[in-house]
Amino acid sequence: MSTIFPQPRTGVWIVGACGSVALTSLVGARAISRGLADTTGLVTAGAPFEGADLVELDALVFAGSELRSAQPDLEARDLAREGVLPAHLLEDLQSDLHAYAREIRGGLRGSEGLQGARRLQDQLCDFRDRHGLQRLVVVHLASTEAADPDALGLLEMRELDQFEALLERDPCPLPASVLYAWAAIDLGLPFLNFTPSLGAELPVLQQLARSRGAPLAGKDGKTGETLLKSVLAPMFVARNLRLLSWSGCNLLGNRDGQALQAPGAHAAKVRSKDVLKHIVGDQVDSHVRIDYVRSLGDWKTAWDLVHFEGFLGTRMMLQFTWQGCDSALAAPLILDLVRLLDAAQRLGRAGPVAELASFFKRPLGCEEHDFFTQYAALLGFAAELESAALQRAACGSPADPLHPRLSLRQ
Repeated sequence: MSTIFPQPRTGVWIVGACGSVALTSLVGARAISRGLADTTGLVTAGAPFEGADLVELDALVFAGSELRSAQPDLEARDLAREGVLPAHLLEDLQSDLHAYAREIRGGLRGSEGLQGARRLQDQLCDFRDRHGLQRLVVVHLASTEAADPDALGLLEMRELDQFEALLERDPCPLPASVLYAWAAIDLGLPFLNFTPSLGAELPVLQQLARSRGAPLAGKDGKTGETLLKSVLAPMFVARNLRLLSWSGCNLLGNRDGQALQAPGAHAAKVRSKDVLKHIVGDQVDSHVRIDYVRSLGDWKTAWDLVHFEGFLGTRMMLQFTWQGCDSALAAPLILDLVRLLDAAQRLGRAGPVAELASFFKRPLGCEEHDFFTQYAALLGFAAELESAALQRAACGSPADPLHPRLSLRQ
């Protein structure tokens, strides 16, 4: 399709399109673009990114996949009743929610394998062509899977033909998040996994991403208790205090909280939240539990008790309570990461973008979990983006060049 648009635009394809984080991201982007809300919570709206030449929020076009028979406007009203979304915004953004609903397609299941992944690729290409998109970022926000990567040897697999043999099995043994990741990467599209599911964690998919020119970011967004752990634990290291134990109890009431009651999904989430050993070593006795409390809705509460030893063996404790709205914490980070992955592809980056580690519990391509070290890397990436923007301006290059779609199926 040869439709000409007034400005370059970037597509955002969300897996789990009618979930609370997806809808809060959409409403937030549109509300900010129309001057109905400010940019509080949006990292890329801060001073370090002023010269980074990131895609504007009003240039984002949203679509996605959804397994449930849900309607975005009705789901958004439920979020407004719970206090997640400001009710007055929904009246102003009804047309945006209806436009989004028209762009939602049926999701795929892991058992569908190659056939399902190819169908998704057709949907992605159709979306790109109908809207004249310059680039397209795929975002995984579906519920946590109870997948065991060791069962198939996926984390040790290095040969693409071995992976493709699994992909072509009927039924396919691969989890859906891996199919979504492969479909995006095979097309050369950036892939963001904000969940604890496998996604693009597989080394074979990261190799494919490097060959296809697809930047990757993930996994499992860091928005609450684990964020505080990655901030507070370095303090104990810096003061040479001995951490003895760190126990956390998490309460969550939305669909994610419900999904995490499945033993496999719960185990995957708990593994993602265990960042202490990377910061202070294995000596700390760490405990994490997650309970589903339906009445809490989208609000999550974490209560932590930290037991530590100081000078002359004196034992002391720190306790804190973190209470936050899950979607309001996550949504601005989704918008940040879409903008940053879009910019990374313009720089020619491929594979895991390690500088985005501060957004995740288990960052791809990075073993560092100290938040301040991670954030310093992000600032370095912002400086690199600014330098590239200045260079383009000096050379008279287009501010938003078209990314070659050599790997996209026509």
